[in-house]
Amino acid sequence: MSAERPSTPPSQPKGWEAGQLPRAPITPEQQRRMEISRMKAKALREKREAELSQAGPNDSKSVTGIKRSFTSMAASSQPANMRDASSSNRPLDSIKPARNFTSYVDYDFSKMTDTKGGFLTQEDDPFNKQLHVPDGKEQKPAHMTQKEWERDQILQSLKRNREGPFEPGLSVLDDKSKQKTCRECGSIEIDWKWEEELKCCICHTCKEKHPEKYSLLTKTEAKEDYLLTDPELRDEELLPRLERPNPHKSTWNSMMLYLRYQVEEYAFSDKKWGSTEALDAEFERRENDKKRRREAKFKTKLQELKKRTRVEAYRRNRQGASGGEFGDDLGSGRKHVHQWGRSIENPETGIGVKTCVECGMEVEELEF
Repeated sequence: MSAERPSTPPSQPKGWEAGQLPRAPITPEQQRRMEISRMKAKALREKREAELSQAGPNDSKSVTGIKRSFTSMAASSQPANMRDASSSNRPLDSIKPARNFTSYVDYDFSKMTDTKGGFLTQEDDPFNKQLHVPDGKEQKPAHMTQKEWERDQILQSLKRNREGPFEPGLSVLDDKSKQKTCRECGSIEIDWKWEEELKCCICHTCKEKHPEKYSLLTKTEAKEDYLLTDPELRDEELLPRLERPNPHKSTWNSMMLYLRYQVEEYAFSDKKWGSTEALDAEFERRENDKKRRREAKFKTKLQELKKRTRVEAYRRNRQGASGGEFGDDLGSGRKHVHQWGRSIENPETGIGVKTCVECGMEVEELEF
């Protein structure tokens, strides 16, 4: 009994990993391509060395290991294979900007002045109240820091409202006859802002307790509810007022507020209407006048519309309708001539009406 023994596989070369196939030998075609690439690289290196030798004529003998001079490096030109290398030696003045930046203008902001866009400002006319923003939105002055400006704004607000350090001092040692007390409860802790501008000594508690007397009315409410005029509302001695920034827009005129009990005292006094009944009667009379004027205006427009309609119908009939011309007697075949009587004004419409004596036809007088 004979059997073939398995042969031992050949040993793998060093550097090969387990399971890796042996590398195939280089073919003649691959060898040819490698030689061509090596010759091209050699030619490019020789060309580069020749350009460097032409750029630096003083250093014709290039020695390995010797540092080149700065003049030879500065005088070296750009490689020929770079795009637009011929323009590298032109002066800086001839450099032109890109097409998108040709309209660019360089400004010297240190020599420019801020004209505020041509608008008038507070600095141009310091006495014009319309240029002053009353709601505290004015700009920060240049000589103040942000903290100093905020502190100044707080102090001005306290000074306007007479609060904090600017509130008048209260002392029980003062003469009671000279002390100003609340007109409702007699407290000496009154609202000094109202006392100064509205001439009303009232404390904060009583203002909330009696809103029917100490609520504030706008100028429009005083005119519509109490029938007061603009000259009366402008008179500060007659009706004191508070001025507040307009809530709708800060640049509009300030809002004027009036104290309700002061407005009612003047409106119900003998200087104005005398009583609430007289005010109601005057309000009713004005409403009736408005209604009468509206009705008269409506009647006038209605009469004009009627006149235009009748004139247009008359003109169309004169041009010729299917039943004949205007005024024809279609029954007898003869033309009827109207005999108009005297014009009588209609009391309802206010238009004159004429009646034919024979046929009784009525027509309104048309004005052309």
